Amino acid sequence: MPVPDSQSPSSQLPDPSVEIFVDADACPVKEEIERVATRHGLKVYIISNGGLRPSPNTLVRNVTVPAGADIADDWIADHITERDIAVTADIPLASRCLKKNAMVLGPNGKPFTVEGIGMALGMRDLHRHLREVTGGQTFHAGFTKEDRSRFLGALENAVQAAKRRLPRKA
Repeated sequence: MPVPDSQSPSSQLPDPSVEIFVDADACPVKEEIERVATRHGLKVYIISNGGLRPSPNTLVRNVTVPAGADIADDWIADHITERDIAVTADIPLASRCLKKNAMVLGPNGKPFTVEGIGMALGMRDLHRHLREVTGGQTFHAGFTKEDRSRFLGALENAVQAAKRRLPRKA
């Protein structure tokens, strides 16, 4: 991913109004997030428990948290605000971010909403229960070019919507 150069508008100071928080372990759209964030001059936090190559992009901050259940999720939930966007496939983390009025996208481009998060949590628990009872496994569909394309459009729309939600400067 190219680093912003001095000719690019995003090479100025980052726009402090909207930030993007990425639950980075197994996230297939990190490059796409960086591309959209660079175009808008937005700071991105890539949160993981290690093993990710740092980006040379000055707008991207890699945050390494200790290994452990929900530590990356806790970091994101503690730092995200109503101005921000989270990218995660983790439904409980999405719920925590929505409670802070942040916007949340799955890596497939589908938004998590306040209206739909209860159903998503319920379905997650139902599937977990069924796996426990049957001993079966859950199989996730592969990540496609269409998912990547949908995500790019959804993130662009989310950035625009997040900027519109901000109070107007006098």
